[in-house]
Amino acid sequence: MATAHEAEHYVGLMSGTSLDGVDAVLAEVGPAGQIRLLHTQYLPYPDDLRAQLLALHSPQPDEIHLAACAANALARLYAQAVGTLLDGNASVAVRAIGCHGQTLRHRPADGYTLQIGNASLLAELTGVTVVADFRSRDIAAGGQGAPLVPAFHARILRHRGVHRVIANIGGISNITDLPVNGPVRGWDTGPGNMLLDAWIRRHNGTHYDHDGAWAASGTTHAGLLSALMQHAYLQLPPPKSAGREQFNLDWLDAVLGALGAAIDPADVQATLLEFTAASLANAVTRECMGAREIYICGGGARNGALMQRIRARLPGLRVDTTAALGVDPDWVEALAFAWLARQTLHRAPGNLPAVTGARGERILGAIYPA
Repeated sequence: MATAHEAEHYVGLMSGTSLDGVDAVLAEVGPAGQIRLLHTQYLPYPDDLRAQLLALHSPQPDEIHLAACAANALARLYAQAVGTLLDGNASVAVRAIGCHGQTLRHRPADGYTLQIGNASLLAELTGVTVVADFRSRDIAAGGQGAPLVPAFHARILRHRGVHRVIANIGGISNITDLPVNGPVRGWDTGPGNMLLDAWIRRHNGTHYDHDGAWAASGTTHAGLLSALMQHAYLQLPPPKSAGREQFNLDWLDAVLGALGAAIDPADVQATLLEFTAASLANAVTRECMGAREIYICGGGARNGALMQRIRARLPGLRVDTTAALGVDPDWVEALAFAWLARQTLHRAPGNLPAVTGARGERILGAIYPA
């Protein structure tokens, strides 16, 4: 085991609301919490597992059994990702795996959140200590349990002289406000890729809209965009967090039905892309007064059409990806959970009460020893 003055190695695993696959990173974390990305690995979800997980977001018969079986399948996939990640790095002593797990329910108003992944099985399969269930302690302390990445953003991306915003666009979009002075704030702004992915899957059978090409082929429908922007979640002040409970195809279908007009599917996709850009940009404009830069990470950073619309809606800010800061946008969240695992084992807080609304700082996560 490393001493308090030595660097340690952690694995971070992230599988988010986009349901695309597993991001795995091997990171070196220094004694002061500084972090360096060493290796990466991505494993896509098999189609059958993706379908099972998507179905489990809604109540169904025998769902406890189905969720437990899906958790076991996830643990095996996580273990495969870790094995491939560490192949050729046998000499590296990994202190712990930080595993976010796959969210099936996130209902802080009801006092709970549920991420599956069978951390006990993952520890058994890898022979490495696993830290999981990061959100529950924050919710127990009265917080939202999400987003958790702002603490990591503040650690590695805050600038002493420039007011920055970091935006993570996964299935849901969240932002971290990093003022030069004052508290770090962060919250979910609304949908990221979630509705875009679901709509193109329904109409074209593909898992995502590559570079936003299908959205770019359509035209934004002003009436639909206006109706989407009326979602009650967008009017709530932070701290707040969101998921499939708020933004899903059933809700979209209801909005489309209420409009009573036939809209071309490509135009719906274009409008959904504009909805993601508008809800994020409006949050920055309204809540992050004085910000000069915004850096994007997550899958949305690879969507050229979406990046273009965010730039158009935030003309006074520099808009770029976190690559400009030396951090690959594909791996920021997985790195965050490697760092959060380190916080847990060092008995250091992993949440920011100003972000989540918790009653105070808390040590997050449950530890499953190797």
